Amino acid sequence: MKILQLHCDYIKFKALKKAVKDPEELSEADKKEKEVKECLVILTSIEEGDNHETIAQLVQAVQKHAKEVKTENIVLYPYAHLSSHLAKPQVALEMLRSAEAHLKKIFPKTIRAPFGYYKEFEFKCKGHPLAELAKEFHADKDSKAQSAGGKLVEESYDPSKLLREISRTKLDTSKLRDNDHRILGQRLDLFSFNEVAPGQPFLHDSGYFIYNRLIEFVRSLQNRFGYKEVSTPQIVGNQLFKVSGHWDHYRENMFLTSYEDRDFGIKPMSCPGGMLIYKASPKSYKELPLRLAEFGVVYRKELSGVIAGLLRVIKITQDDAHIFCTKEQIGDEMTKVLELVKIIYSTFGFDYSLELSTRPEKFMGDIKDWNYAEKVLEEALNKSKIKYHVNKGDGAFYGPKIDIHIKDSLGRNWQCATIQLDMQTPKRFELTYIGEDGKEHTPFVIHRAILGSVERFIGVLLEHLNGNLPLWLSPRQVRVVSFTDRNNKATEKFVEQLKKEIPELRIDTDTRSDTVQSKIRDAELLKINYIIVIGDKEEKTKTIAVRPRGGKPKFGIKINKLINDLKEELQ
Repeated sequence: MKILQLHCDYIKFKALKKAVKDPEELSEADKKEKEVKECLVILTSIEEGDNHETIAQLVQAVQKHAKEVKTENIVLYPYAHLSSHLAKPQVALEMLRSAEAHLKKIFPKTIRAPFGYYKEFEFKCKGHPLAELAKEFHADKDSKAQSAGGKLVEESYDPSKLLREISRTKLDTSKLRDNDHRILGQRLDLFSFNEVAPGQPFLHDSGYFIYNRLIEFVRSLQNRFGYKEVSTPQIVGNQLFKVSGHWDHYRENMFLTSYEDRDFGIKPMSCPGGMLIYKASPKSYKELPLRLAEFGVVYRKELSGVIAGLLRVIKITQDDAHIFCTKEQIGDEMTKVLELVKIIYSTFGFDYSLELSTRPEKFMGDIKDWNYAEKVLEEALNKSKIKYHVNKGDGAFYGPKIDIHIKDSLGRNWQCATIQLDMQTPKRFELTYIGEDGKEHTPFVIHRAILGSVERFIGVLLEHLNGNLPLWLSPRQVRVVSFTDRNNKATEKFVEQLKKEIPELRIDTDTRSDTVQSKIRDAELLKINYIIVIGDKEEKTKTIAVRPRGGKPKFGIKINKLINDLKEELQ
């Protein structure tokens, strides 16, 4: 059994038409649209082998999560997309009815969405750390790896058969738009996926270039804003996550392992490690604010049914940063972060808006600190002159936060960046600095990610620009095409000159014995920024013909002019 728990402001759903041969019968009331507010939605996929044991695990998980988010409104929602090993419809319906009955004993307001129908549904998921939790349940089975004597059975396998099983994942493009990043990624040879590593893209040369260029871009800006870059381990003892609180609230979304009888976790976020770097040496108020940035690779469990290309992945590269500061420095640091957000998003042509989430009902710390923090954040937002709205009660339990929503060229909204003020984690880690008064004080921490997930940002950006990346970010910047075979030598000589003048330029040639029209068409499909053609006329006049992406060709261009123009555009 697989479930995805969503803490929602509301969910609306309505049965449309049959999805299986014999769906459950619905009354006239059940056929109408239903809306449930302030609820915990349990997207549920019943799998082969599920039984009363997995139902009990489901009920236990829902009970725990409902208590954490403080709701008694439960919506059990059949959602087959979470699994590819589904139970038969009649078995699934029986199991869902059983789960509903057990849940109603604890949560009388539990309702179940119709089973066996295509449904339209709309929901608004809250933005706090526990808003989304994915889980998987199995009935206990004897290990197949052990014999009756308790010894490991020797494993045998056919490498050729295994290789066929881990072949590249095929992309079904029938329901995707032409500008879907998965189609663009395949067409432009940027990345691929394989079932051997679900939710973890294999970045090809061109995709890895984009990935690295984005990181270099953010890194250069962070250097200008006074950040120090750090790196923390990916596999960490569970003591660290117990101190940070992730062990209690996030363990089921972590990949766990053991080593020499010790429990370890693969980090789902970088902040606990950042706390230890701060704690490694005594600090004075003169060293604050201390801005520690990390391009941290983290791993989070996701159900296979919710993984979607680069937009929802298991392996995430976060442009994370933790700013340690005094209470008086919070406002200035928030203003600087918002300025950084403005530079980065305007570079890519994104419109964006901000959302201030304030103190939730279940919060930690002194209410006076919360009031002060919320006031400072509002002042920073007003100073930035960026439109925002207040989302009351939706802050993290440890402090208020600002979420940044960007709008792409199709008018879709995405949340990438987040800025969170943390007033509790420094206390849990017993972080201190010596103030001007010579006494110990606890610093505040600002958690900040602007691209959010580098992988997700690449997916959003590809769709936003329809793959037409600017020259500095494009993996295929220039292609030089020979008009005929007799122009091949001149083509290669020109490429050598261009590489010498601009070593960082990504440039290749097409000297195939094919028509120039065919070569240009192939280059345009790869969305190359500049196609340069060299023929007899160009050789004679020592000029070139330049076709900018999506534009008309320009003839008689001097080589020095092209070089200067490319240098300027790259800068």
